[in-house]
Amino acid sequence: MNEQRTNKTFWFIVIGAAFWGINPLFRILLLDTMTSLQIVFVEHIILALIAIPILYKFRSDIKKLRFKDLGALLFISWGGSAIATLLFTQGLTIASSGGEINSVLLLQKLQPLFAITLAHFLLKEKLPQRFGLYVPIALVGTYLLTFGFYFPINNPGDILQLGSLYAIGAAALWGGSTVMGRILLQKCRHETVTALRFLLALPLLGVLITVSPDMWTTPESAVALTFIGLNILASALLPGLVSMLLYYRGLQSVKASVATIAELSFPMTGVLVSWITLEETVTIAQLVGFALIWFVLYRISKQQDTISQLPPLKKRQKAALRTSEDTP
Repeated sequence: MNEQRTNKTFWFIVIGAAFWGINPLFRILLLDTMTSLQIVFVEHIILALIAIPILYKFRSDIKKLRFKDLGALLFISWGGSAIATLLFTQGLTIASSGGEINSVLLLQKLQPLFAITLAHFLLKEKLPQRFGLYVPIALVGTYLLTFGFYFPINNPGDILQLGSLYAIGAAALWGGSTVMGRILLQKCRHETVTALRFLLALPLLGVLITVSPDMWTTPESAVALTFIGLNILASALLPGLVSMLLYYRGLQSVKASVATIAELSFPMTGVLVSWITLEETVTIAQLVGFALIWFVLYRISKQQDTISQLPPLKKRQKAALRTSEDTP
């Protein structure tokens, strides 16, 4: 019975992260008329409209949060969503001018190591059995998906560039967001954490849009405007809302150190999208990488000790209610 629950919650994260891989399908069509920042800003306006009634419905969760929890909320909404994306994009921009994009892509793969380390120190998580074997296999699989059977950097000194530091910062923020989300889920439902992530990111994105020099452009025809609107709506709902609801639903029960490995379904989906829609050739190395990641995901999902030691949220809420009733 426990093993079935492990499979179910773990695969929620896998499926949720896999939705992130379809984001390029919408971005490619929208970038002709909008910048990435403008797209993300409009998406968050849509998501905020959905988040407000969710927060009203689960407003009792907000009462459980304390001032110290604001740091975790800002970490996942500002750091994980906005700042990490900006750092990674800036890192790619700087690296591309020197022809060393691969160093940025390589260092971004450190994200699971940041998450596992923070989960150990902040959440006191014990790693599942054979996890020390599965993590390197998963990282090798991710490497093969990106670079194939060759080392992408000719000069080791290229790693010590400004763009690489931006990539490390982005990896740390993304990895830390997994741990901070797990901390918040100890007090709130996954719907509440998802809604707060989107709603709190909107003010920061609004400031960034205000100071951005990029101008807004309006399509000339109503058909083009409708097409753009439908694309943004689909992008906000699928890789945005649905993916994060599934992700946090799984993270509510699964250890953060395990969740960061489940997130590797994201690059797997990216390869499939490129193959199906962009007709890019899938190499032998990518097939090997795909198989390695899939093997690790399957094996980890079968382990009962991937479940967090924390009891389910409803039981914690009942326990907290009993405690408050017994307190004079």
